[in-house]
Amino acid sequence: MEFVFVVPRGELFPDCYPHGIIAIGSAAEATEYAVNFETVVRERGFFVERDYAERNPLWKQVIPYTVVTRGDEVLLLRRLAGGGDARLHDKLSIGVGGHINPEDLEIESAGIDGFDPVNGTNSQTRPDPVAAGSKREIDEELEIEGKYTVRTVGILNDETNPVGAVHVGWLQVLELETSGNARIREHDILEGEFVSRNHLSSLLADGANFETWSRLLVERLTDILPQPLSAVS
Repeated sequence: MEFVFVVPRGELFPDCYPHGIIAIGSAAEATEYAVNFETVVRERGFFVERDYAERNPLWKQVIPYTVVTRGDEVLLLRRLAGGGDARLHDKLSIGVGGHINPEDLEIESAGIDGFDPVNGTNSQTRPDPVAAGSKREIDEELEIEGKYTVRTVGILNDETNPVGAVHVGWLQVLELETSGNARIREHDILEGEFVSRNHLSSLLADGANFETWSRLLVERLTDILPQPLSAVS
């Protein structure tokens, strides 16, 4: 039985349900909306059985979603039939990510007395599971060679389909140095290669089978990735 991290929809989006990418920018430029969102995720999230969460749009499953870049290139993935969610099979993606699990809070809460990762109770400050969940997903799916940095750029939300209705993305960019590489670990689940941004735009224009979040990202690549990026140590 798998448990996943959820937050009540009404607490994440008390006034309206935004569609698409809500940009955050640098820490100094973070909007009040984004700061409130992160606080709610940290303080109000909890774990429920995944099958139940997938059927309950009153909750949003929080998904760290990371775009991997190398200079002017972006890692393009195709989800294969070996993956867990049949709704995503054979779709193209530029996001590495997945559900936050109780083990991620266990990692973040090491040394905090009285912490319960399933019920989310503790006697001290509650840890943030997003960073640990993001790192675990990247490590599980990719073998990365070279130096890189990771930065948060926004929130992804889409209410137009059943998958989007029960998920919300925490959007990040992993900037890999130009001499580096990222290889797929689980070849029965994913295949991938680095491609140019122009190639991604051409695929989108030709009607390629992108998953919804990635389609939204490709449409706004110049906003999310305004110029070729090189990583630093």
